[in-house]
Amino acid sequence: MELRRTSTKKKAKELAKYLTKERPDYPYLKRLFKDLRKELDIAVTKIPKKLPYVPTEEEVKRYYEAVWNAKNFQDMLIIKTLLYTGVRVSELINIKLPDIDLDAFQIKIIEGKGKKDRVVPFSQGFRETLAMHIDKMRSNNAKYLFESNQKKKYTDRAIREILHKYSERAKLTQPLFPHALRHFLFTWLKKQGIDDALIQPYSGHDTRKSLEIYSKLSITEAQQGYNEAMKKFPEIGRAHV
Repeated sequence: MELRRTSTKKKAKELAKYLTKERPDYPYLKRLFKDLRKELDIAVTKIPKKLPYVPTEEEVKRYYEAVWNAKNFQDMLIIKTLLYTGVRVSELINIKLPDIDLDAFQIKIIEGKGKKDRVVPFSQGFRETLAMHIDKMRSNNAKYLFESNQKKKYTDRAIREILHKYSERAKLTQPLFPHALRHFLFTWLKKQGIDDALIQPYSGHDTRKSLEIYSKLSITEAQQGYNEAMKKFPEIGRAHV
């Protein structure tokens, strides 16, 4: 038998008549409907989250090969920085030259997601290439790590277009956007047995369940685990500087 219900719009009008004298505001209504749900014994329906797309090692290797063949040094640096650090594209475009500590193999992210600062490591094998790029940018009086030909920092859209271009050249079935490279790094680290508590300090994730554990870990501990794991990172660009 089909369940017949009053339209929500009509029911809202009926309820509004009873609630007007309460002069309700948003917090009041929020608490009211929470209590109403309990009275009616209605469970909160949880929509399962769709798993993010994570490229395979083979896809990443094909992708990087297309990048290397283009012989565009700055594009290569942009993609390697995303791949080795897992930073978000909004964070990448705001990295300034003083934010990079070549001796500590770290990059300071200023006001990342949630307006929070953090430090992310990069692989020791990436230091020399990154240092060459930094020297070039300093000689050009650049402010940011990556700047366009107009000497302006890249936009979010411009970075995504660069990545999409190489996805097409690599003939990938699914384009590699910045978050796919981020997912690849963290998934790969997990496969190496790196604990979430070591990944979180530089990933920028806020996991309430693990927040107490994370707060007890230092970036030094996180970097030690990262350095050991990155020694086994897929042979992406190692034959090519």
